[in-house]
Order: sequence, then C-alpha cells, then structure tokens
Amino acid sequence: MTERGLSPEELAAEEGVALPDKEVVSILDLNADLDLAIDAAAPIDLGVAANANVAAPIDAAVGANVLSEGSTAQALADQGVVIQQGIDADAVANATQDSTIEQGASPDDATTADATTAAGTGTTDATGTDLDGTVDGVTGTVDGVTDGVTGGTTDGVTDGVTDAVDGATDGATDGVTAPTLEDVASGNLLDVDVDLAADANIAAPINGAVAANANVAAPIDAAVAANVGSVDSDAVAVAQQDAIISQDITGSAEATSDQQSDLAQP
Repeated sequence: MTERGLSPEELAAEEGVALPDKEVVSILDLNADLDLAIDAAAPIDLGVAANANVAAPIDAAVGANVLSEGSTAQALADQGVVIQQGIDADAVANATQDSTIEQGASPDDATTADATTAAGTGTTDATGTDLDGTVDGVTGTVDGVTDGVTGGTTDGVTDGVTDAVDGATDGATDGVTAPTLEDVASGNLLDVDVDLAADANIAAPINGAVAANANVAAPIDAAVAANVGSVDSDAVAVAQQDAIISQDITGSAEATSDQQSDLAQP
C-alpha cells in the first residue's frame, strides 16, 4: 500500500510562521499572591534526673618490627582491675506544665460581624422616622401600575427590539476575524494567576520527664604485633587483663509528668 503525499494545491494552502527568539518566548506566566497569617505557640517543659556509675579500664599492648632484619619485638600488657560501684540514691524528675493559650481570629472577621449586625436594623430616614409602613403602601401601588403596562406595551416593544438585534448581530459578525498564527505565537502558552490567603492557629504544648539509674562497665583489652618490611623477625604482643567489677544500685527512678493545657482556637 502506497501513501499519497500532499498535492501541490494542499502544500500551497499550508501556512507557517516563525517563532520569536528563545530568550523572548514566555512559556509560563505565573503570578502568585500569598497572604499567610500564622499564630504558633509551643511551650516545652522537660525534667531530667539521673544517677550513673561508669567504669572503663583499658589495657593495650603494641609491638612492631619495621624495615628490620633478624629482630624481635615483644609487647606485654598485664592489667588487674577490681571495681566496686554502688549507688544508693533516688532519681526523681517532676515536670509540671500549666499553659493557657488563646489564639484569636483576624481583625477582619470582627469588622465583618459588626457590619452585619448594623445591617439588620430597621429602615429609617434621616430624621429617624420608620419607613416600613410607607414602603408597603408604595409597593402596592407600583404592582397595579406595572400589571397594566406590561400587558400591552412590552409585547410590542420586545418584537421590535428582537428584529433590530437580529440585524445588528448579522452586521457585527461579518466584521469579526479569527486570530492569526502570529497572534497565537506571540502570547503566553500558560497564564497562571494564584491568589492564596490562609490563616492558621497552631499550638503544640510539650511536656516530658526522664529519670534513670545506671551502672556502666566496659573493660577493654587489646594487643597488636606487626612485622612491616622485616626479614627473619618476630613480633609478639601479649595482653592479659583481669577485671573484677561489682556494681549495685539501691534506689528508685521516678519520673512524673503533669500537663494541663487550656487552648482556645476559634
């Protein structure tokens, strides 16, 4: 199946327009107007109590032969540790927080409410006279007059106006022209207008209490021996550690957190 290309007449009927330079082309026209009002309150109360015993005896031995021949390197580390740790105490943490937070609305809301209240009053004239009765009487008279007028006059008038409008629209549409490719290429491809107004009330009262009793022991024993670039050499490292650790805790760890928050957010 062969595909037929454009005929000379169809090709001549095609139109093309050169796009403007890249630096002057506006693909996105973005206009953002942000109005943010934020009320934030975060009262923080924290209590910490701790009793701790820490023991970390460290024993290390290092022996090395570097660029030597027929050498011996020895390292000996001997450590004896006796550690006795005792805690006789109480760890108590009390955190009491009493917060009262009131976050009100914006002044615009109050102004609108005052204007609405004022609009609900009765109708009076400049001298203070009540016009409600007068308006009722006038309304009844107007209703009778409009009934007679609309009965005959509007029918004839609308027929004449309709004919005139038809003739006017026919003449107006004859002069309207469709936009050209140049007009389309010179405009913005996407025009975005964003108007954002936001009011936020944020309250985050935080209360915490931590109490701890701890005994920590970390005996460390290490020995390192190395021959670096050495021939017929010995490197010996010995690390011996004896650690006797006795730890005891007598006491209590008590953490009390009491929080009372009164939040008012309309």
